Amino acid sequence: MGRLVQKPKLPEAEPQGGGDFGGMFQSRARPAPTVAAGDDYLTRMVKYIPAEIIGCSMLVNAILGQAMVAGDGNATMAGFSVTGIAACALLVGLILTPLFCWYVREDGDAWIVNAVVSTVAFPFWAYLMGAVAFAKFHDGNLAAILILTFTAVSGLVAPIADRPKPQEQTNANPKDGPRLVESLKA
Repeated sequence: MGRLVQKPKLPEAEPQGGGDFGGMFQSRARPAPTVAAGDDYLTRMVKYIPAEIIGCSMLVNAILGQAMVAGDGNATMAGFSVTGIAACALLVGLILTPLFCWYVREDGDAWIVNAVVSTVAFPFWAYLMGAVAFAKFHDGNLAAILILTFTAVSGLVAPIADRPKPQEQTNANPKDGPRLVESLKA
């Protein structure tokens, strides 16, 4: 199981032209079309959570939270307001989420859909975890309602399968292909 949501796979298109004499004979060497359904609702719901970015954000917010407690709300770090640093940390998390999805992508992943949904999910999770950027507005009950609702709805976002590309069927010897057809017509 990959880290990102998997796209469903449609059956591959039938080979065009080639060795079955224009479709008169069915080739036994042709593989059966395969279909993969992709990830289901619950799997998508879990994979859309940007867990790695949330983990880093929790560490940064723990440090910033300690500075807020020590400074009684007017804390500064290196001359900058801690709440300003927290807002920048939230923005960095928003930027890193799609970059992380791009970095860990594999063949068959719907990484763009995953990046969009995970980036939208990040502020909800940061709010739930008590990010310092949301300290003035934080309400634990509202955070729980928001994250439950968003997570349930995010599972409904399913990637669209790519259209299959037609397969090219090659002759045993490509140089003999056109000459063999011409000799059969004569």
